[in-house]
Formats: sequence, C-alpha cells, structure tokens
Amino acid sequence: MRWFEVTVLAAEQAQEMIAHYMHEMGAGGVSIEESWSPDKPRDTSLGQWYDKPLNDIPAGLAEIKGYFNEESNAESVVEELSAAIRGLPEFGYDAGDFTIGSREVREEDWAHAWKKYFKPLPVSERLTIKPTWEEYEPRPDELIIELDPGMAFGTGTHPTTALCLRTLEGAIRDGDEVIDVGTGSGILAIGAMKLGAKGVLALDLDPVAVSSATENVKLNGLQDDIEVRLSDLLGVLRSDSGDGVRANRVRPPVDLVVANILAEIILLFIPDVMDVLKPGGIYIASGIYKNKEDDVEAGLLAAGFEIVDRVRQDDWIAFVAGKPKGGA
Repeated sequence: MRWFEVTVLAAEQAQEMIAHYMHEMGAGGVSIEESWSPDKPRDTSLGQWYDKPLNDIPAGLAEIKGYFNEESNAESVVEELSAAIRGLPEFGYDAGDFTIGSREVREEDWAHAWKKYFKPLPVSERLTIKPTWEEYEPRPDELIIELDPGMAFGTGTHPTTALCLRTLEGAIRDGDEVIDVGTGSGILAIGAMKLGAKGVLALDLDPVAVSSATENVKLNGLQDDIEVRLSDLLGVLRSDSGDGVRANRVRPPVDLVVANILAEIILLFIPDVMDVLKPGGIYIASGIYKNKEDDVEAGLLAAGFEIVDRVRQDDWIAFVAGKPKGGA
C-alpha cells in the first residue's frame, strides 16, 4: 500500500497539538522527533542510554510526521493542517515559523523503520518498557512492560508518558481500581497493573488505539485484569450494567484516574473525573505543557480537587489531585 507523508517542522511546544490534528484528520500513524545535540541534557538518572544518531533539527524545534493513506488528498490535508497550525495561538500555543510539506512513501519504508530507535527503557525505579522485538534480562525486582505500540501513541520515550508512569508509581496503592482515559498503546493501564492495581478500565475514542492497547494487554498476560473499551469517561458514566461487557469489570467509583492527553481535553472532563472517583481518590493528569499549567490548576481547584503534588520533566507537568474524603 502507498501512503503520503506530511512533515511539519515547528516549535517543540506545539508538537502535541500538531500530532493531535494529524490524528483527527485521519493519519494512520504519527511520529515526533525533537532536536538533539551533544549539548542537550538527557535524563540518565535511571541508567537510560541513547543510541539515536544526531539530527540536524534546529534547537527548540520538532519534526512531526503524519502518514495518510492513498485515498486521502495530500493537497487538502496540507492546506487544512496549515490552517489549524496557524490558529494555534488562539489556544495558547505558538508553532513559530513552521514549514510543512508532503511526499509519497511506501508502507514498508515507515511502518517499522522507527523500531530501531526504540530500546528497553527504564522509566522509573521499578518500571522498564521493553519492546517485544528486543532481548532484555530484567533485574529480580524490575517490572517489565512488554510493548508493541503499533500506530498508537505511547512508547514511554516522550516526556509526558515517562512522567506519567513515574507519577503513577508514587501514587498507586495495592488493590486500587483504576480508569485510564485516552489509553493509547495501553502503556499506563499495563503499568498500573504491574504496580499493584486490582483492575483497570482503559478508554480511548480511537479504534486504532483500542486495537493496539488490546494487543499489548494480551502481550503482558493481563487480559483478565484490564478491560479496553472504545469510549470516553462520559460514556462510562452513562453506561448501564447491561452493556454486554464482562461482569467483573472495573466500574465507577474508582480509586484512581489517570489521563495523559492534551490540556485542552483534560479541562473538558474534570467534573466527570470527580464523579467517577471515590472520596479520597486520586487523579493524575499529565500531557500538560508549561503554558497550560495555570489553566489546569484553576480547573482542578474549581471542580473541588485538592492539588496533592505536581511533577515536572522538561517543560511538561503532571498534576496529582485528590478528591476530598468528605466528597460525594
């Protein structure tokens, strides 16, 4: 099958929004490569190693590539995406003087090429992400997440995912029931189970993500503990017990909700998170760029949450918010 590749070079702070737009426009896969040089600091606190070769992306910029099938109109996609990027300042993001272009590619040229850069990656004191195609000998106390993300977001290499996993490790308690909103590859749901959760309900509105997460759950032998559903949080709140899913599924209220998605989307369903949490429950909201920190904090406080902690990596923030124990 033939595809065409749309490449955007833009400011790093806009990369997640641009990737989101690409997915919304029907991209079958999206990749992000940030600038890298010998001077750029890398987190090696957990023994991470980086074999990715140097690139010539200017400092502060990122290269975002989306892959669209041959039935799409390349010219229309480029035009629509350009207009969306030009409108980003309205949402508090600045793509800078971005460039955009397209070219035709063969599926085999891109579908697996990125795998050579994805190596076993320690993301916390206990959790290590291992691609299914890599050999790795874990330590006795190491928790391994087997992963083949396919075309879904979430490998652990992006700051938001790694940040969320580390935050989850510090917040989760043995026996917690968890909802993962916007599960992507299923990495956070699997991480939650590895860290001691009793069960996880993993939600996503993207059928590609649901398929990918389902396969990754099976790779880790957790299909009896993690339910992956094509839904959002509001859909879960409205569903009844006769919807046909297994009887032992995780159902609200739960002990912990985790969401690693765009700040704009996080702000839309904060009240729904309050509704699905038990009193004293925890909400981890990640995927928040620094320019949206104040907005998310205000939204959480307005809904009645208490800010328990906030964790940072590079320019990204994860909030740990608690529902008051006296809450309904």
